[in-house]
Amino acid sequence: MRGRSILSALCIFHNYLLFWRCVTISSKELQINDEIRDKELRIIDTDGSQLGIMSASEALDKAAEKNLDLVKISPMAKPPVCKIMDYGKYRFEQAKREKEARKNQHIVDIKEIRLSLNIDTHDFNTKLGHAKRFISEGDKVKVSIRFRGREMGHPELGYEIMRKFADSCAEFANIEKPAKLEGRNMLMFLAPKPKK
Repeated sequence: MRGRSILSALCIFHNYLLFWRCVTISSKELQINDEIRDKELRIIDTDGSQLGIMSASEALDKAAEKNLDLVKISPMAKPPVCKIMDYGKYRFEQAKREKEARKNQHIVDIKEIRLSLNIDTHDFNTKLGHAKRFISEGDKVKVSIRFRGREMGHPELGYEIMRKFADSCAEFANIEKPAKLEGRNMLMFLAPKPKK
């Protein structure tokens, strides 16, 4: 009876160790220093040169000599690749790069401008101003005309208004998709001109 309980306790402990080993490997954090349990490692020095294959204890000693950390950067390689580096500095620089990337990231929205076949000159110029503002903010513009009733018999009028609108926007926008009639709607997409 006692042998069976010891055996079950060992099985539970073994499963516990396997679970936590898998968790540390699969987590986003890299394994550092004493968390590295592999027998052989391929070691890369701080300057990027290879030091060769050595045991984990030797690699930890080399890192300790330089007052740096041993970080496993490629766990799936045979043998796993570790680098000697300042892990705190590495994490700080990585967080700084991510923050900079988020700051420079601009989500492009598609703004819609609706025109009609019998649009007045003032309204046309107002819509043109809106398009210029949207495009200067880096957004794309979807220009649409809705045909009602007998207007469906004159799609050439819609194409003429779209051409006029596109020509007016030519200095600050490119036509991404030319005017096209889809059902009762005519659509055209404008995008900002690439910055030089």
